[in-house]
Amino acid sequence: MDWSLSKVIRIETGAVGISTNDLRALLNLYAVHDADRTEELIELARASRQTSWLSRYRADIKPQYLQYIEYEEAASVLRMYDPLLLPGLLQTEGYAAAAVRTLADPGTPAEVIQNRIDIRLTRQRLLEQVTPPALICVLDESVISRVVGEREVAQDQLARLIELASRPNITIQIVPFTAGLHRGLLEPFIILEFPDPEDGDVLYLESSRDAIFSHDEAGEITAYREVFKQLRGISFSPADTLDYLQIARTG
Repeated sequence: MDWSLSKVIRIETGAVGISTNDLRALLNLYAVHDADRTEELIELARASRQTSWLSRYRADIKPQYLQYIEYEEAASVLRMYDPLLLPGLLQTEGYAAAAVRTLADPGTPAEVIQNRIDIRLTRQRLLEQVTPPALICVLDESVISRVVGEREVAQDQLARLIELASRPNITIQIVPFTAGLHRGLLEPFIILEFPDPEDGDVLYLESSRDAIFSHDEAGEITAYREVFKQLRGISFSPADTLDYLQIARTG
């Protein structure tokens, strides 16, 4: 190919895209002659060179968060659990603004805070796609009870949850206080599944200071999948959760 080693490394690590001409040459070198497969890869190469909406925010996004968003956009199923706050995909603008501003480090520039809010809201376009992913979200009851922002923010957020829970691709369940202690109290987590069977599931764990991805090394995803199943088992059913949200909004 008469390429420098650094060019090969940048392509292999995803640091740069690859032109369609270079890709055709590589496919020929790798003896990939299937026409359908070749065209699929060419289309992926074209798409990868298009400017992502994340580009303008790259300076304000930690690499782990950027990687998570890319996984999120590619996923066909999202299994989320949170004992503390609503996941970003479910938040209204008022809730997101209150959460981001309150949890930001002291001295964080206003522009950075606004960019974080914008990123969170833009991610929600995922749920408005023609074919959106399946979203299964389990929340601790404390998430609904916790005051975030003004009363109007809470009312708007409850209305948003009711609307989302009514969609066929979204399931929301609440673990009631009466469930007592349970394994989910320790940490929030997300399990992402992808449409291609060859793409393994990804487990995402996030704290205030760190984010960890697991590709099922040491069977971690299997363990968290079992926890998720247990959490759904002690939760209100989707229908009872919807009733709970409606009562909370009117009450």
